[in-house]
Amino acid sequence: MIDLQDRSHCPTLKEIAAYVNNPVFDEFCTQIKETYHSKEKIEFSSCSWEPGWNIKFKKAGKNLCTVYPRESFFTVLAVVGQKEKEAVESILPDCSAQLQETYRLTKEGNGQRWLMIDLEDRNSLFQDALRLIEIRRGQ
Repeated sequence: MIDLQDRSHCPTLKEIAAYVNNPVFDEFCTQIKETYHSKEKIEFSSCSWEPGWNIKFKKAGKNLCTVYPRESFFTVLAVVGQKEKEAVESILPDCSAQLQETYRLTKEGNGQRWLMIDLEDRNSLFQDALRLIEIRRGQ
């Protein structure tokens, strides 16, 4: 089992998947890589908010999302900036109640909302996260 706080060992995506131990993680990463032809970048974050290893997916220099591994689930950080705000707010009524509440409770700072979305199942929240990433990519 990997230690997400061990800066001296950069885990592979396969090791992270084994740590998460949830097939939804593999499905999410595969979908992002295939849809956006994006390669994962595994990075160690020293920030006090979320220290440890995470996975960034970028396309054309733009961060699509950051994935934080957990035991049995993972958290997706989806940033909604000024460019995406109108499009995201237009689809919110069609999104899950859980995403709507996350959006409502996430404070806006510097024109952005940093939505932390916990994914454990391939449910409507999973689809919502993908829709947010699609909007971010298109803007």
